[in-house]
Amino acid sequence: MKYAAGVDVGGTNIVCGLIEETGRVVARKKYATAPERGSAAVLEGIAATVERLREDAGIPADDLEAIGLGIPGLLDPERGISVRAVNLGWTQVPVAAELQRRLGKPTYIDNDVRMYAYGEAIAGAGRGARYVLGVTIGTGLASAFVQNGELLYGHRFMAGEIGHVPIEHFESIPCNCGRIGCLETVVSATGIARQARTRIERGERSSLAERFPDLSRLRSVDVTEACLAGDALAKDVLDRTGRALGAALAWAVPLLSPDAIVIGGGGALAGDALFVPMKSELDSRLLQDYKDQFVIRSAELHDDAGLIGSALWALARGRKALHT
Repeated sequence: MKYAAGVDVGGTNIVCGLIEETGRVVARKKYATAPERGSAAVLEGIAATVERLREDAGIPADDLEAIGLGIPGLLDPERGISVRAVNLGWTQVPVAAELQRRLGKPTYIDNDVRMYAYGEAIAGAGRGARYVLGVTIGTGLASAFVQNGELLYGHRFMAGEIGHVPIEHFESIPCNCGRIGCLETVVSATGIARQARTRIERGERSSLAERFPDLSRLRSVDVTEACLAGDALAKDVLDRTGRALGAALAWAVPLLSPDAIVIGGGGALAGDALFVPMKSELDSRLLQDYKDQFVIRSAELHDDAGLIGSALWALARGRKALHT
């Protein structure tokens, strides 16, 4: 049995894991990133953690085949460089080369959302499909497309920024990117909470107003809980959010023609309250030829998706390199 190390790097926490080539997680460790220590210290910590996990699991060094990392921000996966990761404070960090030097194994990096989508496509809810569109609803909104086990990158590795598709017909407010009316201002954990907060501040009635005298503490999960308890405002917020996502997917489906759409991230935990209006809006906007040609599924791997995806991607990249 061969293994790869998968590493999910976040601004707050890092998760390192050892993954069988089947996709099974053998061991994992989560710890604080502490990016203020600088990139060299963070990478040294990753290398040490991978080695400790391997030794504790009794895996021979020769059986650890590759290392894969999912990193937020703008990357150059071909050169293995983190071009800019704002929440890590990284600029032009040669991540792959530094870890390969420390661990002596082929090392590959990619965007964390692409690694999440790849994990779901290969070992999760998209398993068995050939053309998988993965969408993550978290603090922001992003997507990635996996075709026959390969990732779609686009020019400068920037494909997949579905969160910045304009949706003026739903709502037009400033996005963190500086533009107006981006999809993620509505379809994201922050967008869901903002919608509810704004409507309550305008005087609309909701049980959330009683639960949260300080509305700045209101989160998307609270909106979901209120919806499930019968709160009309919360239900309407999730309905509008689902319809906005459905409208955006009505562009993505004809462009990419997926046979599976996998939706994950914290915002997707709203379940049918989000999915039913999303599917209805999407269906109403699609050409008949595209209807019933794909399935929409909730992510299965959840927090392990990026870990598994980065490890399996590293195995695939390494083995492909050996045969080219």
